[in-house]
Amino acid sequence: MDIFLVILAAFFMVLGIVGSFLPILPGPLTSWVGLLIFHLTDVVPMNWTFLIITLIIAIGIWILDYIIPAMGTKRFGGTKAGMIGTSIGLLVGLFAPIPGGIIIGPFFGALIGELINKSEFDKALKAAFGSFLGFIASTFIKFIVAIIFMGFFIVKVIDYKDVLF
Repeated sequence: MDIFLVILAAFFMVLGIVGSFLPILPGPLTSWVGLLIFHLTDVVPMNWTFLIITLIIAIGIWILDYIIPAMGTKRFGGTKAGMIGTSIGLLVGLFAPIPGGIIIGPFFGALIGELINKSEFDKALKAAFGSFLGFIASTFIKFIVAIIFMGFFIVKVIDYKDVLF
């Protein structure tokens, strides 16, 4: 059963890293679920302090994920249309067979969203840039936290490898 839980935890860790880039999946929270599953094994002792601190960090990053892009968009004069366009552009960029779609998609999505909402191209371009910067900053923070959680997981697996496998 422990090996199944380790595999399931590893799946959630990888899913958390992928979720750092997808707006519909909370990356650090998903990675935290992987840490929780790993600590449910019989071999690894339950460290409540570690789990609570990492949960607080994951929830904080999840909340910031909604605040940072809004701050970037607002700071550069954007609207909600730019933020919606950023998310739609990300999804299109993920599935479109173009190189760098995950980077290009959010920018053009924000630009199109702002152009639909505003008439002036310069203001829409500036707002799209702000929305794009907010998205990139938020994604980077989520990715770093998910990688750190994965590092914790790998270190624990190495520490308990003799008993697990």
